[in-house]
Amino acid sequence: MPRRIDDLAAEVLAPSDTGLPERAAGLTVRQFLATDPSLDEFWTPLTVLDADALRRNAATIQSWATARGMELMPHGKTTMAPALWRLQLEAGATGLTLATPGQVRTARSFGVSSIMLANALVAPRALAWVARELADPDVAFTAWVDSVETVEAMEDGIADTPLPRPIEVLVELGAHGGRTGARTLDAAEAVARRVTDSPVLRLAGVACYEGSLGHDRSATALVAVRDHLADLLELRDAVRRMTDDDRLIVSAGGSAYLDLVADEFGPAIEADAAAGRRTRWVLRSGASLLHDDGFYHGISPLDMARAGAGAPALTPAMRGYARVVSHPEPGLALLDGGKRDFPYDEGLPVPFGVAAALGGDEQPLVGASVTALNDQHAFLRSDAPLPVAIGDVVSLGLSHPCTAFDKRRWLPVVERAGSTRVVDLVRTFF
Repeated sequence: MPRRIDDLAAEVLAPSDTGLPERAAGLTVRQFLATDPSLDEFWTPLTVLDADALRRNAATIQSWATARGMELMPHGKTTMAPALWRLQLEAGATGLTLATPGQVRTARSFGVSSIMLANALVAPRALAWVARELADPDVAFTAWVDSVETVEAMEDGIADTPLPRPIEVLVELGAHGGRTGARTLDAAEAVARRVTDSPVLRLAGVACYEGSLGHDRSATALVAVRDHLADLLELRDAVRRMTDDDRLIVSAGGSAYLDLVADEFGPAIEADAAAGRRTRWVLRSGASLLHDDGFYHGISPLDMARAGAGAPALTPAMRGYARVVSHPEPGLALLDGGKRDFPYDEGLPVPFGVAAALGGDEQPLVGASVTALNDQHAFLRSDAPLPVAIGDVVSLGLSHPCTAFDKRRWLPVVERAGSTRVVDLVRTFF
């Protein structure tokens, strides 16, 4: 039987659950929340979620995708948090995208029935497990293939396992210098033809990850992304000629260039609708649920600064907190949170304010920046003397949700920005 997400409230908290108050140990989540905990009880370093921003972001990205004729299957690896997956599914997402077989198994353990593995599936034991899951007619599963060798590895891996129905696969189109994916249209078409000859696979569509082709909004990056999406549509047309099934999936869309995906897909979506084709246009934007104060703030078309007045916009739904533990120079303070506590691969934390206590009234930190992270320290610097004291708490804007959640087993949730009452604990499964 799948686990119920609500049953996580019965899990017992432990002293090893970093960041939680000492008194939480030995209580279930439900018992602890019933005591009306306050943020100032928690230990730094800490990452805190904003329930109101999460709800609004889930609704915003869902309505944005739906209005453009696309489904949303957000990337669940961003959070690996079943409670947040449920929020997205209840907002209208048609399933989840995941990155590894282990993540797929976790999602299935919580009853998620529609899953896209945005990766190749070649491990024999994982293939055997997927085969058993496909015995359930309600399970919809697709994986990606980008070479004939991948197809052959899947066939070899599943050769001795009973398969209730073929495994559906999407041909992944890549580009030179990108990540995975067939490097040319000709190579991708060859993969698709090979899939049509496979007795254990079904050609279900095409996919790409355009985010690997750019890292900013420069003209060069935008052209590269648009060209890649146009190639994906050309591949879709070639695949459509190989099969008489019009239920093809066309999938793209990280959280950086989803506007370009909508622009490039738009005419094809309208043409398919007019022709009565049942194409599924699937957007996978996962970081949109959390947004951030760094990379996605600077690149997302749905960021408040870029979306325009009155337009639907995403807002950061996570905030870091760290405490001043050393102030050895007027323009340098060391905080008690580092690489093991906060994401840093797509930009360092941004200091916003300082308070005498966690959740207390903040004073803005003007002119200060985090210039480096060690394992457990952040270097807070300023050209002028820093207005901080030993023991003060600094609030931090974080960058890149995909590497923020793996640091902790439980993340506290406040009702909205500025609130100090903790209304939930979100469990992660990394």
